[in-house]
Amino acid sequence: MSIQITGNASPEEAQAYVDYLQVKYNRKLESFYIQLDGESADLTYKFASAPFERIRRITGYLVGTMDHWNDAKKAEEADRVKHFSVDDNAGGMEQL
Repeated sequence: MSIQITGNASPEEAQAYVDYLQVKYNRKLESFYIQLDGESADLTYKFASAPFERIRRITGYLVGTMDHWNDAKKAEEADRVKHFSVDDNAGGMEQL
């Protein structure tokens, strides 16, 4: 993580801000910039990317990955009608 301080903030004060933000949002900081001007402090920060898992709703069930499915269930998913595709340019509409 990179930390930049403009002004007269001590390393302990900067660490207190980092700890506060990471606890409050339950995420790790990627970068942090403190700009002190008298009694005010401007904080600019960026969190590290959070991993996520795609969840699908198939036949009423919420599922994540299909790696534990049997062959019949995988075939059922493959045979489903796809109602929208990014590559689909049906109707002559312009894709933005």
